[in-house]
Amino acid sequence: MRATLDRLQAARRDQSGFTLIELLIVIVILGVLAAVVVFSVRGINNNSTEAACKANVSTAETAVEAFYAQKSRYPDDLGEAVTEGFLKSDPSDTDVDEAVRVVYAVADGSVVGANGDGC
Repeated sequence: MRATLDRLQAARRDQSGFTLIELLIVIVILGVLAAVVVFSVRGINNNSTEAACKANVSTAETAVEAFYAQKSRYPDDLGEAVTEGFLKSDPSDTDVDEAVRVVYAVADGSVVGANGDGC
């Protein structure tokens, strides 16, 4: 009986594998890495929205300046710049997402972001 027990113990000593502690450590490390990635990717969306808003403001400003250069007056609204061919679509339209919508002031031809600070 003792010989059988010794053979079983010798066979188990030669087996290689991971312990439960090693597996738990790997799972914790993967969880931490996943959390870092999730929080990093979440900020990318905010940057893209801000960049889209700034691009809309810049495009609208250029169109208003081009309109003024040709007509010697500012357009009544950005829709007029669209009908005259200076813009492809109206970035101040209510169909545009509020985060990237622009506000146009007729008096001085200024264009700002929907939140009033140029995005």
